[in-house]
Amino acid sequence: MAINALQSSASALSALNTALDVTANNLANVNTTGFKSSRANFQDLLYIERAQPGVENANGDQRPIGLYVGLGVKVSGTQLNFAKGNPIVGDDLDMMIDGQGFFKVKVEDSLGTTAYTRAGHFTRNSNGEMVLASSEGRRLDPDITIPSEATGVQVSSDGKVWYTVSGDPAPQEAGQIQLVNFVNPAGLKQIGETLFTATAASGEPVEGTPGTDNRGTIKQGYTESSNVDPTRELIDMIRTQRAFEMNSNTIRAADDTLRAVAQLRR
Repeated sequence: MAINALQSSASALSALNTALDVTANNLANVNTTGFKSSRANFQDLLYIERAQPGVENANGDQRPIGLYVGLGVKVSGTQLNFAKGNPIVGDDLDMMIDGQGFFKVKVEDSLGTTAYTRAGHFTRNSNGEMVLASSEGRRLDPDITIPSEATGVQVSSDGKVWYTVSGDPAPQEAGQIQLVNFVNPAGLKQIGETLFTATAASGEPVEGTPGTDNRGTIKQGYTESSNVDPTRELIDMIRTQRAFEMNSNTIRAADDTLRAVAQLRR
């Protein structure tokens, strides 16, 4: 009866609402350094089987098709898009990964979590340590400290950090930046601040020197922009809105049908 139509359309409204939330978050972060957009993936639900294909009918022939009525749709997951964003000119301590990989940063919580990010907007804290230029100031891991008397900083494509001091033209090495790869980066857990943590789905982090084993290289003086495509997101938003309206009309039609059935005895 029309009750199945009501249930299917209601599931669609719920799924489309989630898709709209995902699109809204993408558009909200269109200017967030290193942000990676997501998309909502849909899948159909169970089916009511009213007739099997291939069974023998009253004429002794096989049914060429079955009779199934679906019960709606749900969001099966949100899939991250790790396409590289555009380079944006920044400061001397800003860095961009040209290729695959993540910066490794420390998250000061009770578990001593390590997190990973594509955002390369770095600065120095009061101790001279390289940290993300964010509200939390996550420290780069391994630690790299640049003294206050440093007059210039150079970062090579393979991640070596050098600094110079006044009166000494010879550069001094401050440390080595490491990049981390994952077998399945789409399986990373998003924890905010453009940070990710490893999960069983992502696989274990594989750490190494930039430019080796399919890792990207470091570009000093640039940051990676958000990879959100506003035009595509606006198109997706319009499609979601139209689908929402169509399913709302389906609910009205099913409601009218049930009302007509209820009035048959009058």
